[in-house]
Amino acid sequence: MAEITTRDGSWTFDGEILRIVPGHDRSVHKLRRAMGEIAVPLRAVAGVAFEPGRKGGRLRLRLRPGADPFTQAVGGGLPPEADPYRLAVGRDRVGVAEFLVDDVRNSLIVWEVPDGPCDRYLMPGPPVPISATAGDGTATFDGARIRLEWNWMAEEAKTKAGPREFALGDVAGVEWSRQSGMGYGFLRFRLRGASAQHAAENDPNGLAWGIQREGGTTALLAAAVVARLPHPFAPAEDKPSLEKPAAETPALAAAAGAADPDVLLRRLRELGELHRDGVLTDEEFATAKAAMLDRFRTG
Repeated sequence: MAEITTRDGSWTFDGEILRIVPGHDRSVHKLRRAMGEIAVPLRAVAGVAFEPGRKGGRLRLRLRPGADPFTQAVGGGLPPEADPYRLAVGRDRVGVAEFLVDDVRNSLIVWEVPDGPCDRYLMPGPPVPISATAGDGTATFDGARIRLEWNWMAEEAKTKAGPREFALGDVAGVEWSRQSGMGYGFLRFRLRGASAQHAAENDPNGLAWGIQREGGTTALLAAAVVARLPHPFAPAEDKPSLEKPAAETPALAAAAGAADPDVLLRRLRELGELHRDGVLTDEEFATAKAAMLDRFRTG
């Protein structure tokens, strides 16, 4: 197991899962603290690197496109200090950081994890219900419906429209952007069949803010909605899936072939963790478990 702990947080890699926990220091960005622990399965990883700097450097994790609804929602728009997939590393921890990078990279090679896009999310979105307040209002999402309510900062176009509520099925897409320069940051929902959008501050289908650069926890709400919309890279029904079923991935295939009882028990526990974390569906978990037990009996 490879592990690194700094004031900024900790990364722990056990060969199959990279666990990312934000630090408790006041310098840790509030969005990262709000996200809490993140479990990244190896098959969601496209690459990892240590980037040297004057005071040490930082670890940077790159995920496969379409693996993570949060990354899909923010579109690379977060500043480095708010990015949960970066970790500041001091001079005294550089060697440990480089060891973790080597461990993850070797595992990617051994298990032949592709770095191309996924056709389904390999990580769960934020839990619901979830609420976020920024700029001119508050957005709430319960897993089925989105509600927008305005405050005194809202423009007349929004207050005249009144509180907005629409079903998840009416949402065609989510747009999120942090505030930059003199422009507005925004969280907007594109509705099916809707006409062209207004400027963010006048769009009744979203929030706008001009002071909070990252818009509080609006990125988390955006990710919660994105996770429950159709996957952007999902193949047509007559096309083969880009992602192998869980029971056919190299790591799980190796687990299924383990004949040692201790190895079997450890693999079963790891499967249970993947299922609990939402990485495996009920069907994938049952299939992988059955294949593992069958291989053990016949091996």
